[in-house]
Amino acid sequence: MSAAFSTTGTSVRKRAVNLTLNEGLVAQAKTYTSNLSATMEELLTAYVAKQQQARLTRQQQADAAAMDWNAVHATVGSFADEHSTL
Repeated sequence: MSAAFSTTGTSVRKRAVNLTLNEGLVAQAKTYTSNLSATMEELLTAYVAKQQQARLTRQQQADAAAMDWNAVHATVGSFADEHSTL
């Protein structure tokens, strides 16, 4: 369930948002960039991509664990099978 998006091109809609940021940090950042909005958007894009990759990795690990468990169950069976009252 990842939303692919692009921050390049002219078709990207932008909207103003309110952020509360450390005043000193903003002042320092402005010494390194003339476009704080573009810098924040670039950093947020990288953050979102990293979070999406982390989610994908966790899902792949969960899928692999389920496949391994299913293989063990198919080979050995379930411990609970010996204790069924049915």
